[in-house]
Amino acid sequence: MNYIIETERLKLRELTLDDTEKLALVLSDPQSMRFYPHPFSREEVENWIKWNIDNYKKYGFGLWAVIEKESDEFIGDCGITMQQIGDDLFPEIGYHLRKEFRGNGYATEAARACSDFAKSRGIKQIISYMKSDNLPSRHVAERNGMTYVKSFTKTVMGKVVEDEVLYMKTL
Repeated sequence: MNYIIETERLKLRELTLDDTEKLALVLSDPQSMRFYPHPFSREEVENWIKWNIDNYKKYGFGLWAVIEKESDEFIGDCGITMQQIGDDLFPEIGYHLRKEFRGNGYATEAARACSDFAKSRGIKQIISYMKSDNLPSRHVAERNGMTYVKSFTKTVMGKVVEDEVLYMKTL
């Protein structure tokens, strides 16, 4: 298996359609997706993976499968996607972890590694965004060295979300 990024406790690799069931443990879970318009259906999980496969080809990055080294367990996804915020297109670090693996610093560890990856590819600025009440994701962004920039409105999964917050850092 080719890993894009390795950290002390994690390995990140490209997602494949074989990961659908494992990724659904996160993206189809109502508690995990409480900050999204709705949990993903199986078809939406498959489309998420296909979108990332297209991103790998188009940009050389996307959201990657996050594997815990010690257990070799698939624990979620983390990576970089291009996101439209107003008139600007930004590389964004996103992360989704299975609930039983949260609170162990994995999201922060993966997000920091993605920042390093972006910097090594010549990316000068990186963002993360989330709903304003998603305090765990806001804390990950802050621990990744990002600072709050603004609140904004964005259409997510066909639904207008008015309470998004943008975090950014210069690499």
